[in-house]
Amino acid sequence: MARTGSFDGDGFYAALDGERQARKVTWKRVADESGVSPSTLTRMAQGRRPDVDSLAALSSWSGLNVDRFMKTAGSKEHPEPLAMISTYLRSDPQLNREAAVALDELVKVAYKRMRALT
Repeated sequence: MARTGSFDGDGFYAALDGERQARKVTWKRVADESGVSPSTLTRMAQGRRPDVDSLAALSSWSGLNVDRFMKTAGSKEHPEPLAMISTYLRSDPQLNREAAVALDELVKVAYKRMRALT
C-alpha cells in the first residue's frame, strides 16, 4: 500500500521556533508552558517527530495549525511560501502598512535569491 501522506516535522519545529522567538522565551519555558518534556523538544531539534499528544500540546501552545504541515500525495501541499509570508506580514497588527510592505519586499528578494541557489 502506497503512503498517501506525511507530516513535515522539521517545518513544524521551525515554525515552533519562530513562535518561541517571537514570544522571547527559552525552550525550557516552552516545555513548562506546553506541558511537553524538554527531551521531546530536543528530539524534535534533532529531526525526530513528536508523539501525537506532544504535537497537540505544542499546537495548542503555539497556535500553529498542524494541517499546514501535512503533505498529501496528489494535491497541492501548501500555498506558495511567499504568498503566506505576504499575508502574515500584511495582517500583523504590530506593523503599519509601510513597514509590512518593506519587509515583504525584503523577504521576497532574499527568498528568490536563496531559492535560485538550490
